[in-house]
Amino acid sequence: MNKNKIGLVLGSFAGLLHLVWGLFIAFGLAQPLLDFIYNLHSLNNPFVVMSFDIIRIVGLVIFTFIMGYIFGYVFAIIWNKLHKQ
Repeated sequence: MNKNKIGLVLGSFAGLLHLVWGLFIAFGLAQPLLDFIYNLHSLNNPFVVMSFDIIRIVGLVIFTFIMGYIFGYVFAIIWNKLHKQ
């Protein structure tokens, strides 16, 4: 298993999910979504979505990409060690 490819795939997926979350915030859909999800779980939503800030969203996407890359890279290292023949 290629460590770099797995890291890039997992990092890209994590970054993309958070980019979508940023778009939900930008279009005013994030708070209703959170309220809906909490309601499905029979819970009150204690969270309030902050206003859209492009710098914060870019930082979130970059951070989650890096963390996803690291987790994917480490996962591939462990996988390769456990599946040596």
